[in-house]
Amino acid sequence: MIQEKSLRAPSGWAVLLVLIPVFGLLIFVLVRSVERGSTGAVIGTALGIALDVFLLAGLFVVNPNEGKVLQLFGSYRGTVRDPGLRWANPLYTKRKVSLRVRNFESSHLKVNDKEGNPVDIAAVVVWKVVDTAEASFEVDDYQNYVRVQTEAAVRNLATEYPYDTHEDHVMSLRGSAAVVADHMKREIQDRLAKAGVEVIEARLSHLAYAPEIAASMLQRQQPGAIIAARQRIVEGAVGMVEMALDLLSKKDIVHLDDERKAAMVSNLLVVLCGERATQPVVNTGTIYQ
Repeated sequence: MIQEKSLRAPSGWAVLLVLIPVFGLLIFVLVRSVERGSTGAVIGTALGIALDVFLLAGLFVVNPNEGKVLQLFGSYRGTVRDPGLRWANPLYTKRKVSLRVRNFESSHLKVNDKEGNPVDIAAVVVWKVVDTAEASFEVDDYQNYVRVQTEAAVRNLATEYPYDTHEDHVMSLRGSAAVVADHMKREIQDRLAKAGVEVIEARLSHLAYAPEIAASMLQRQQPGAIIAARQRIVEGAVGMVEMALDLLSKKDIVHLDDERKAAMVSNLLVVLCGERATQPVVNTGTIYQ
Protein backbone atom coordinates (compact mmCIF):
# COMPACT_ATOMS: atom_id res chain seq x y z
CA MET A 1 0.00 0.00 0.00
CA ILE A 2 1.40 3.39 -1.02
CA GLN A 3 1.12 5.92 1.79
CA GLU A 4 1.64 9.65 1.63
CA LYS A 5 5.08 11.12 2.31
CA SER A 6 5.66 14.82 2.67
CA LEU A 7 7.90 16.60 0.19
CA ARG A 8 9.39 19.98 1.07
CA ALA A 9 9.43 22.02 -2.13
CA PRO A 10 11.48 25.25 -2.08
CA SER A 11 9.76 28.59 -2.38
CA GLY A 12 8.99 29.47 -5.97
CA TRP A 13 9.60 33.17 -5.32
CA ALA A 14 13.23 32.55 -4.42
CA VAL A 15 13.72 30.48 -7.57
CA LEU A 16 11.91 33.13 -9.61
CA LEU A 17 14.16 35.89 -8.26
CA VAL A 18 17.17 33.92 -9.46
CA LEU A 19 15.94 32.68 -12.82
CA ILE A 20 14.40 35.93 -14.10
CA PRO A 21 17.61 38.02 -13.77
CA VAL A 22 19.59 35.12 -15.24
CA PHE A 23 17.16 35.01 -18.17
CA GLY A 24 17.58 38.75 -18.74
CA LEU A 25 21.34 38.44 -18.53
CA LEU A 26 21.38 35.59 -21.04
CA ILE A 27 19.26 37.59 -23.47
CA PHE A 28 21.71 40.48 -23.19
CA VAL A 29 24.66 38.14 -23.77
CA LEU A 30 22.89 36.53 -26.74
CA VAL A 31 22.33 39.91 -28.38
CA ARG A 32 25.95 40.90 -27.88
CA SER A 33 27.13 37.55 -29.19
CA VAL A 34 25.06 37.95 -32.33
CA GLU A 35 26.48 41.44 -32.86
CA ARG A 36 30.02 40.10 -32.54
CA GLY A 37 29.27 37.15 -34.77
CA SER A 38 30.52 34.60 -32.22
CA THR A 39 28.81 31.35 -33.19
CA GLY A 40 30.01 29.40 -30.15
CA ALA A 41 28.79 32.09 -27.73
CA VAL A 42 25.44 32.25 -29.48
CA ILE A 43 24.94 28.49 -29.21
CA GLY A 44 26.05 28.40 -25.56
CA THR A 45 23.82 31.34 -24.65
CA ALA A 46 20.85 29.81 -26.47
CA LEU A 47 21.34 26.58 -24.53
CA GLY A 48 21.51 28.60 -21.32
CA ILE A 49 18.23 30.34 -22.18
CA ALA A 50 16.58 26.99 -22.95
CA LEU A 51 17.79 25.60 -19.60
CA ASP A 52 16.49 28.69 -17.79
CA VAL A 53 13.06 28.35 -19.43
CA PHE A 54 13.08 24.62 -18.60
CA LEU A 55 13.76 25.40 -14.93
CA LEU A 56 10.96 27.99 -14.91
CA ALA A 57 8.58 25.19 -15.91
CA GLY A 58 9.13 23.69 -12.46
CA LEU A 59 7.12 26.45 -10.80
CA PHE A 60 3.65 25.51 -9.56
CA VAL A 61 1.01 26.86 -7.19
CA VAL A 62 -0.44 25.01 -4.18
CA ASN A 63 -3.76 26.43 -2.96
CA PRO A 64 -4.94 26.25 0.68
CA ASN A 65 -6.42 22.84 1.59
CA GLU A 66 -4.86 21.30 -1.47
CA GLY A 67 -2.06 18.83 -2.10
CA LYS A 68 0.10 18.31 -5.18
CA VAL A 69 1.14 14.71 -5.78
CA LEU A 70 4.52 14.60 -7.54
CA GLN A 71 5.66 11.71 -9.74
CA LEU A 72 8.81 11.14 -11.74
CA PHE A 73 8.27 8.76 -14.66
CA GLY A 74 5.60 6.87 -12.73
CA SER A 75 7.50 6.81 -9.42
CA TYR A 76 5.79 8.54 -6.48
CA ARG A 77 8.10 11.17 -5.00
CA GLY A 78 5.93 12.86 -2.40
CA THR A 79 3.12 15.32 -1.76
CA VAL A 80 3.50 19.07 -1.33
CA ARG A 81 0.92 20.60 1.02
CA ASP A 82 2.55 23.95 1.83
CA PRO A 83 0.41 26.61 0.11
CA GLY A 84 1.95 29.23 -2.15
CA LEU A 85 4.27 29.37 -5.15
CA ARG A 86 6.60 26.33 -5.11
CA TRP A 87 9.28 24.84 -7.31
CA ALA A 88 10.15 21.23 -8.05
CA ASN A 89 11.94 19.25 -10.71
CA PRO A 90 10.34 20.25 -14.05
CA LEU A 91 10.23 16.58 -15.01
CA TYR A 92 7.82 15.87 -12.14
CA THR A 93 4.18 15.42 -13.08
CA LYS A 94 1.95 17.27 -10.64
CA ARG A 95 -1.54 16.07 -9.78
CA LYS A 96 -3.90 18.21 -7.71
CA VAL A 97 -5.85 16.54 -4.90
CA SER A 98 -8.36 18.61 -2.93
CA LEU A 99 -8.22 18.29 0.87
CA ARG A 100 -11.40 20.26 1.44
CA VAL A 101 -14.43 18.85 3.28
CA ARG A 102 -17.07 17.60 0.84
CA ASN A 103 -20.71 16.54 0.97
CA PHE A 104 -22.13 13.59 -0.88
CA GLU A 105 -25.80 12.56 -0.96
CA SER A 106 -26.58 9.11 -2.24
CA SER A 107 -29.46 8.47 -4.58
CA HIS A 108 -32.73 7.07 -3.20
CA LEU A 109 -32.19 3.35 -2.87
CA LYS A 110 -34.92 0.73 -2.60
CA VAL A 111 -33.83 -2.01 -0.16
CA ASN A 112 -35.45 -4.47 2.23
CA ASP A 113 -35.20 -3.83 5.95
CA LYS A 114 -34.56 -6.52 8.56
CA GLU A 115 -38.20 -7.65 8.40
CA GLY A 116 -38.17 -7.85 4.61
CA ASN A 117 -40.22 -4.71 4.00
CA PRO A 118 -39.10 -2.61 1.00
CA VAL A 119 -38.04 0.88 2.01
CA ASP A 120 -36.66 3.93 0.20
CA ILE A 121 -33.50 5.17 1.88
CA ALA A 122 -30.78 7.76 1.19
CA ALA A 123 -27.82 9.09 3.14
CA VAL A 124 -25.62 12.19 3.37
CA VAL A 125 -21.89 11.68 3.96
CA VAL A 126 -19.41 14.41 4.90
CA TRP A 127 -15.87 13.38 3.98
CA LYS A 128 -12.41 14.57 3.03
CA VAL A 129 -9.14 13.15 1.70
CA VAL A 130 -6.49 12.65 4.40
CA ASP A 131 -3.94 10.62 2.44
CA THR A 132 -3.29 11.92 -1.07
CA ALA A 133 -1.12 8.95 -2.07
CA GLU A 134 -3.79 6.36 -1.26
CA ALA A 135 -6.46 8.48 -2.94
CA SER A 136 -4.32 8.74 -6.09
CA PHE A 137 -2.84 5.27 -6.38
CA GLU A 138 -4.91 2.77 -4.38
CA VAL A 139 -8.19 3.37 -6.26
CA ASP A 140 -8.88 4.39 -9.83
CA ASP A 141 -11.24 7.29 -9.06
CA TYR A 142 -11.59 8.07 -5.36
CA GLN A 143 -14.69 10.26 -5.82
CA ASN A 144 -16.55 7.52 -7.64
CA TYR A 145 -15.23 5.03 -5.07
CA VAL A 146 -16.79 7.10 -2.27
CA ARG A 147 -20.14 7.14 -4.07
CA VAL A 148 -20.27 3.41 -4.82
CA GLN A 149 -19.04 2.25 -1.40
CA THR A 150 -21.40 4.63 0.42
CA GLU A 151 -24.41 3.22 -1.40
CA ALA A 152 -23.21 -0.33 -0.69
CA ALA A 153 -22.85 0.49 3.01
CA VAL A 154 -26.33 2.06 3.15
CA ARG A 155 -27.86 -1.03 1.51
CA ASN A 156 -26.14 -3.31 4.02
CA LEU A 157 -27.14 -1.09 6.95
CA ALA A 158 -30.84 -1.15 6.00
CA THR A 159 -30.91 -4.95 6.22
CA GLU A 160 -29.74 -4.91 9.85
CA TYR A 161 -32.58 -2.81 11.33
CA PRO A 162 -36.37 -2.83 11.00
CA TYR A 163 -37.98 0.30 9.66
CA ASP A 164 -39.91 0.89 12.89
CA THR A 165 -40.73 -0.88 16.15
CA HIS A 166 -42.90 -0.27 19.20
CA GLU A 167 -40.49 -1.99 21.57
CA ASP A 168 -38.09 0.34 23.39
CA HIS A 169 -35.19 -2.13 23.49
CA VAL A 170 -35.25 -2.82 19.73
CA MET A 171 -33.25 -0.47 17.48
CA SER A 172 -34.94 0.74 14.30
CA LEU A 173 -34.08 2.95 11.35
CA ARG A 174 -36.72 5.53 12.27
CA GLY A 175 -36.53 5.43 16.06
CA SER A 176 -32.76 5.12 16.62
CA ALA A 177 -31.36 7.82 14.36
CA ALA A 178 -28.20 8.47 16.42
CA VAL A 179 -27.29 4.78 16.72
CA VAL A 180 -27.98 4.15 13.03
CA ALA A 181 -25.90 7.20 12.01
CA ASP A 182 -22.95 6.07 14.15
CA HIS A 183 -23.17 2.54 12.74
CA MET A 184 -23.34 3.88 9.19
CA LYS A 185 -20.34 6.16 9.73
CA ARG A 186 -18.21 3.27 11.00
CA GLU A 187 -19.23 0.98 8.17
CA ILE A 188 -18.55 3.58 5.48
CA GLN A 189 -15.21 4.45 7.08
CA ASP A 190 -14.14 0.81 7.03
CA ARG A 191 -14.85 0.69 3.31
CA LEU A 192 -13.15 3.99 2.45
CA ALA A 193 -10.03 3.72 4.63
CA LYS A 194 -8.01 2.14 1.81
CA ALA A 195 -8.76 5.15 -0.41
CA GLY A 196 -7.24 7.64 2.05
CA VAL A 197 -10.66 9.11 2.89
CA GLU A 198 -11.93 10.11 6.34
CA VAL A 199 -15.68 10.10 7.01
CA ILE A 200 -16.54 13.07 9.24
CA GLU A 201 -20.30 12.52 9.47
CA ALA A 202 -22.91 10.21 8.01
CA ARG A 203 -26.67 10.34 8.51
CA LEU A 204 -29.89 9.31 6.80
CA SER A 205 -31.41 12.04 4.65
CA HIS A 206 -34.48 10.11 3.46
CA LEU A 207 -36.40 7.17 4.90
CA ALA A 208 -39.84 5.95 3.86
CA TYR A 209 -41.69 2.80 2.97
CA ALA A 210 -41.68 2.00 -0.73
CA PRO A 211 -44.77 3.50 -2.42
CA GLU A 212 -46.26 0.12 -3.31
CA ILE A 213 -46.59 -0.91 0.36
CA ALA A 214 -46.88 2.46 2.11
CA ALA A 215 -50.68 2.31 2.51
CA SER A 216 -50.77 -1.29 3.69
CA MET A 217 -47.90 -0.71 6.14
CA LEU A 218 -49.77 2.27 7.59
CA GLN A 219 -52.77 0.04 8.25
CA ARG A 220 -50.48 -2.54 9.78
CA GLN A 221 -48.80 0.03 12.02
CA GLN A 222 -52.02 1.49 13.36
CA PRO A 223 -53.06 -1.55 15.46
CA GLY A 224 -49.54 -1.90 16.81
CA ALA A 225 -49.43 1.78 17.73
CA ILE A 226 -52.82 1.56 19.43
CA ILE A 227 -51.75 -1.51 21.43
CA ALA A 228 -48.48 0.14 22.45
CA ALA A 229 -50.32 3.30 23.54
CA ARG A 230 -52.89 1.28 25.49
CA GLN A 231 -50.15 -0.58 27.29
CA ARG A 232 -48.62 2.70 28.42
CA ILE A 233 -52.00 4.04 29.50
CA VAL A 234 -52.85 0.90 31.50
CA GLU A 235 -49.44 0.87 33.18
CA GLY A 236 -49.86 4.49 34.19
CA ALA A 237 -53.46 3.99 35.33
CA VAL A 238 -52.55 1.01 37.52
CA GLY A 239 -49.78 3.07 39.12
CA MET A 240 -52.15 5.94 39.83
CA VAL A 241 -54.79 3.59 41.32
CA GLU A 242 -52.16 1.99 43.54
CA MET A 243 -50.95 5.40 44.67
CA ALA A 244 -54.52 6.54 45.43
CA LEU A 245 -55.26 3.47 47.54
CA ASP A 246 -51.97 3.83 49.43
CA LEU A 247 -52.60 7.50 50.21
CA LEU A 248 -56.15 6.83 51.39
CA SER A 249 -54.84 4.11 53.68
CA LYS A 250 -51.89 6.10 55.03
CA LYS A 251 -53.88 9.25 55.73
CA ASP A 252 -56.67 7.19 57.28
CA ILE A 253 -59.27 9.05 55.23
CA VAL A 254 -61.59 6.12 54.59
CA HIS A 255 -61.51 2.39 55.22
CA LEU A 256 -62.60 0.21 52.32
CA ASP A 257 -63.17 -3.50 52.27
CA ASP A 258 -62.04 -5.64 49.37
CA GLU A 259 -65.31 -5.29 47.51
CA ARG A 260 -65.28 -1.48 47.72
CA LYS A 261 -61.62 -1.40 46.74
CA ALA A 262 -62.46 -3.48 43.69
CA ALA A 263 -65.27 -1.09 42.78
CA MET A 264 -62.99 1.91 43.24
CA VAL A 265 -60.29 0.32 41.13
CA SER A 266 -62.83 -0.41 38.41
CA ASN A 267 -64.14 3.16 38.41
CA LEU A 268 -60.66 4.70 38.37
CA LEU A 269 -59.54 2.49 35.50
CA VAL A 270 -62.62 3.44 33.51
CA VAL A 271 -61.88 7.14 34.11
CA LEU A 272 -58.16 6.90 33.36
CA CYS A 273 -58.30 4.50 30.42
CA GLY A 274 -61.46 5.66 28.68
CA GLU A 275 -61.21 7.50 25.38
CA ARG A 276 -64.14 9.80 26.19
CA ALA A 277 -64.75 12.11 29.12
CA THR A 278 -66.65 10.37 31.91
CA GLN A 279 -69.89 11.65 33.39
CA PRO A 280 -69.72 11.60 37.22
CA VAL A 281 -72.63 10.34 39.29
CA VAL A 282 -72.94 11.98 42.69
CA ASN A 283 -73.89 9.53 45.43
CA THR A 284 -75.90 11.40 48.07
CA GLY A 285 -76.34 8.34 50.26
CA THR A 286 -73.97 5.88 51.81
CA ILE A 287 -71.50 3.90 49.69
CA TYR A 288 -72.92 0.67 51.16
CA GLN A 289 -76.36 1.19 49.67
